[in-house]
Amino acid sequence: MDKLFFALGSLFAFLAVALGAFGAHSLQGTFASGMADVYETGVRYQFYHALGLFAVAFAISRWKDAPVSLAGWLFVVGIILFSGSLYLLSTTGLRWLGAITPLGGLAFLAGWAILGWTVLRA
Repeated sequence: MDKLFFALGSLFAFLAVALGAFGAHSLQGTFASGMADVYETGVRYQFYHALGLFAVAFAISRWKDAPVSLAGWLFVVGIILFSGSLYLLSTTGLRWLGAITPLGGLAFLAGWAILGWTVLRA
C-alpha cells in the first residue's frame, strides 16, 4: 500500500506541475476575470496533497497496522473533488461546480486529522 500512495503522490505532483504550466502558458488569455486565481488554487492544493500522499506512504511503511491508508484515500478524493472542481469552474464558468469544492476541502481536513491521529497513536 505504501508503494501505491507513493506512486499516486508522484502522479498527482506530475499532473500539478503540468496543469500549472498549461494554465500559465496556454489558458492565461482565456480565463474570465478572477478565474486564473481559482485555477492556480486548484494546482496549489493538488500539489500540497500530492506531497501529503508521500507522508501517507511513509506512515504506512513505518506503522504497518495503523489505519493511515484512509488518510491517503481521503487525499485522493480531495484532490479530485477540490482541485478538479476548481479546474472545471475556472475553465467552464459553471458556478454550480463551486458547491463541490468544499466537499474536497472536508476530505483534505479529514485526511490530515486521520494522519495526525494515527501517528500520535502509534
